[in-house]
Parts: sequence; C-alpha cells; structure tokens
Amino acid sequence: MAGGRTRIGDAAWSARLLRTDVGREIHEARIAAGISLRTAAGSVGISHAQFGRIERAAIPNVSVEQLCRACAAVGLRFAGRAYPDGDPVRDRAQLALIERLRALLPSTITIRTEVPLPIERDRRAWDLVALVEPDPTAVEAESRLWDIQALLRRLELKQRDGGMRCVILLVNDTPANRRVLALHRSRTCW
Repeated sequence: MAGGRTRIGDAAWSARLLRTDVGREIHEARIAAGISLRTAAGSVGISHAQFGRIERAAIPNVSVEQLCRACAAVGLRFAGRAYPDGDPVRDRAQLALIERLRALLPSTITIRTEVPLPIERDRRAWDLVALVEPDPTAVEAESRLWDIQALLRRLELKQRDGGMRCVILLVNDTPANRRVLALHRSRTCW
C-alpha cells in the first residue's frame, strides 16, 4: 500500500481508536449518571476491575458483548457499523484476470500494478496501468459484478482523482457477469 501503510496497521489503529472512544463515552455516561464503578459492573455481570479496563481501553481484545454490556450498564447502546473504506483485498479470481490480460499485452508495453492515486494519504490504487502513448491507461479488474451503478461511480471518481483520461473496466467472462451486463447495457453508456 502507498505511504508505508498496511491494512493490518490501519485496522489495529481503528480498533484502538474505537476502544478509546467507546471507553471514554462509557466513563462519561457513568460519571454523569452518578453510578459507581462497582454498581455499573455488577449490574451487567462484569467485575469492577474489568469494567474499569473497558473504560480505559486497556483490553486489546475487548469483545463486542463486553462493550454492549458496559454500555447497557450506563444507559448507552453500542452500535458497531461497517462502511466502505478503500479497496478490498483482491481475490484469486481477480489476480488471475489481471494475469490473463498481461499475457495478451505486447511485451513492449510497460505495465505497473497497484499504482496508487497521486493524492497524499489516499489508499486507492489502480489494479494495473499500461504506460502507452500518448496517455497511460488505467485498468480496473472485477471478477464478479454486483452493483453496476456503484461501480461506475467509484470508477468515475478514481478517474477524476487519478487524472487518467482512459480507464478500462476488465471483467471476468462468466455467465453471471454477462447477465448483469445485459441488464445494464441498455441503461448505461459503455
């Protein structure tokens, strides 16, 4: 990944931030309600020492259930949410698709893979860039199509932010992908 960042490092940082934020919210709610540590902990079957560690974010592998219990003790409800943040790890089918394309390209074309967008701290990257004249061509590989509209929006944003004039969407030739493309062909300009 660009800038020396890794998915594991980013995930660990997010986990620490979540533990710290939720722990602080639990502590503040407990103090505001005038509830002692022992009373809050006892009401949800957690030892007071464990409850204090949850408040201080001192449990590296705190469970969702523990967070839910601690929140419930002080009148909060824990609601963990997941949302899109960068490209997912590519699967074997996508890597194979990219390799099949590389095998078809002339050896005179310089190819780069996982080319980051030229924006500081942006984790997005092109799957492949072919350095051809007059403009480089970016390739995004999709082994399985789902939401065409979301995919096109994502590609248009990457094209704009990445400064690429030409972007190719490379799709696995499967019956499922052909059905998805047939459904959207009449509604979309390709």
